[in-house]
Amino acid sequence: MLLQERTHTAQDFLQEADREFAEGKTRQASAKLWEAAARAVMSIAQQRGWQFATRYDLKMAVKRIADEYDDPTISSEFSAAEKFHANFYHGFMEDFQISEDRPIVRRFVERIDALME
Repeated sequence: MLLQERTHTAQDFLQEADREFAEGKTRQASAKLWEAAARAVMSIAQQRGWQFATRYDLKMAVKRIADEYDDPTISSEFSAAEKFHANFYHGFMEDFQISEDRPIVRRFVERIDALME
């Protein structure tokens, strides 16, 4: 997948997540929100020549970015995305958690996309 396609895909997944949350499809929307964050990280990792094939690779890429910008909130924002990944499988998040964490994941995706420009 080309770099621009991967970035565009992250934005597409954010939009799909919004639609599915609005339709009450919480678990499917959670998967889309995770995928948006993962695709954003894949894009920046690909751009920088880093590994991005596994979830571990994604976590290490996020750590490298957080260290590079001396910004630990980057890692914590990615952790919010990981909760949505787990929520897809286990459905454990309460409505208030979803409401609080959705904007965090959106901000993460937008921040990572901005670092690529």
